[in-house]
Amino acid sequence: MKKTLLIMAILLGATACGSKSEQKSVEAPVVEKVLTRTVEAKSQTVAMTEIYTSEIEPYKQNAIMPAASGVHIDRILVDVGSEVKKGDLLATLDPTVYNRQLVQLRNLEADYNRLLPVFEAGGISAQQIDQQKTALEIQREVVDNLKRNIEILSPINGVVTARNYDPGDLFAGQPILHVMQINPVKVIVNVAEEFFPYVKEGMSVVLNVDLFPDKRFVGAVELIHPALDATTRTFTVEVKVPNNYTTLRPGMFARAIFEMGKKQGVMIPDVAIQKQVGSSERYAFVIKDGKAERRRLVLGRQIGSMVDILSGINAGEQVAVTGLSRLDDGVEVEVVNE
Repeated sequence: MKKTLLIMAILLGATACGSKSEQKSVEAPVVEKVLTRTVEAKSQTVAMTEIYTSEIEPYKQNAIMPAASGVHIDRILVDVGSEVKKGDLLATLDPTVYNRQLVQLRNLEADYNRLLPVFEAGGISAQQIDQQKTALEIQREVVDNLKRNIEILSPINGVVTARNYDPGDLFAGQPILHVMQINPVKVIVNVAEEFFPYVKEGMSVVLNVDLFPDKRFVGAVELIHPALDATTRTFTVEVKVPNNYTTLRPGMFARAIFEMGKKQGVMIPDVAIQKQVGSSERYAFVIKDGKAERRRLVLGRQIGSMVDILSGINAGEQVAVTGLSRLDDGVEVEVVNE
């Protein structure tokens, strides 16, 4: 009997031990907090300086060509590189066609002058004299047009940049010459829509050209296109730049610098900003009540190691700068700022 009681006691003890062991195995695991350092997002005065890349373009350019094709070129008085003034004679065309049409005009004038007294005397109908008058007016337009094209004048001040014919060639549609006005020149840039209220006609714009790193060119906004591009969210600005010494040439690469005043910005270190893989999205983690909050950011300018945050973080909030690879939205953290 005593032996039986002893065996039962041993079995009960073993069962109790097994129950305690099972209880321990189902206890919730301890979650380890992510250690991180934070910095405070600071409110700071930020200069709104924007830089846009572009190419220098001629202020004006013209393709020099007559109105009618199929005429021979008599003379070309300029060559590539020639400087010309508005109204200068650039080329002349073979006057043969003009002279032939002029003779025909004189014949029509003589016929009309001969028939007019006959009409007044009732010898011909009004329809006949009207037909003669119409033919005369058409021929006058033809002759006037040819006369304007015999002597081809420059419509602008500029320099000849291309010549496509020689004297004696038949004009076949391609411009005889190209003339560009390169003093002044202009640059055309596409400015982000957020700066539309700040760009004004007449405001100064500094131009930097890689070919002349030690020189500074200053122009002014001449034209602001009124409509924005819905795809790029930009608007077009044309900047006129004096070029008195013709240092700048069309096709040169340039950077247009717009100084648009100052504003209050929210600055955080660039090390706090992460890029979403596979997209252009930028984000950072704000530490609030012991947890990380993932914030999507819109970035402004970078000044040194600090970045202006246009939206996503407010001044005074604590932003994580270490342990970023272990952070996610809602993760518990322990701040270890020294």
